[in-house]
Formats: sequence, C-alpha cells, structure tokens
Amino acid sequence: MSDDTQNHDGHSGSRRDFLYLSAGAFASVGGAIALWPFVDSMNPSADVLALSTVEVDVSQVEVGQRVTVKWQGKPVFIDRRTEAGIAEARDTPLDDLRDPETDEARAERPEWLVVIGVCTHLGCVPLGQTPSEPRGEWGGWFCPCHGSHYDTSGRIRKGPAPLNLPVPPLAFLNDTNIKIG
Repeated sequence: MSDDTQNHDGHSGSRRDFLYLSAGAFASVGGAIALWPFVDSMNPSADVLALSTVEVDVSQVEVGQRVTVKWQGKPVFIDRRTEAGIAEARDTPLDDLRDPETDEARAERPEWLVVIGVCTHLGCVPLGQTPSEPRGEWGGWFCPCHGSHYDTSGRIRKGPAPLNLPVPPLAFLNDTNIKIG
C-alpha cells in the first residue's frame, strides 16, 4: 500500500482531491484575470478624475459680483453677496419656501454662495450672473426656459422647479481659495 489513503473503491482520494483543488484554483485565477479588464473599465477615466475637484481663486471677485466656473461639466455660480442680499436671504420665512432650507445651511460663509447653476426643473442654465441679465423677482436667478425664480440664496421661490439650486461639496482652503468637489 502506498502513502496515499484509499477509499472503499480502491481509488486514491488524496491525489484526486489535490487535482480537483488545483484545477479549481487555476480556473478561479484565470476567471479573475479574464474579468479584470471589464471591472477596470468601470473606474472613472483620467479626464473625469481631473475634473472631480476644481480650485477657484476668488481674491479678485468684488462684493456684489458673480462668477461662473465649470465643475464636472456643469456651471457653478459663485456669488460674493452684499450685506443686503445676505440679510434678505436670512430674513425669509421658511414657510414661504417650496424647498425649505435656511441660508445658513446653504452658505458656509455668509459672504459666499456657491451653487450648481442648473435649473432643477429641466436642466436649463438660469440667468442672473451679470447685472444686465434678469435675476427674477427675488434678486437671485431666473430660468428663461420655464420661468423659475430663485432668491439670493439659490432657493426656488416661483415657477415649476421643484428644488433649490444644489450646493456642491466645497471647502474653503483659505480666505481667497475655494475647492469645489
């Protein structure tokens, strides 16, 4: 009798088990290698990763001025608000709002409001970034496509839009630089 143990049929069980386990291991590794390109293709590409964050120097933005930057292919409105605009946004009763949200929750620093400039109704870009454009009844933004009006905090006040202009993830790196994303 050899070193291998035999079962009641006279066959060597340990060699067969070893062969089954080895074949299964090789098949698993081969399957994983074959699937890796498909799994890897679901990761974001380098150009998407490059757009995942954007740093904006706002040192040249004057009080009352609005600028637009691009983040992930969308316009982002940055508004350096006046004291009157901040007061008006903070004094608005939440009962008057379709999508109630305080100004404090929307603007980390009261002087700076940063919102994604895409109407929440059907995706148009609202007007109001320059003084010559209509800003709606509440002095914020006006969507020319279907008539939505946003206030100085980017909250929906009138029209078909169901939600406020979204606030992107952001961080103030210092007094003059904002990191969006």
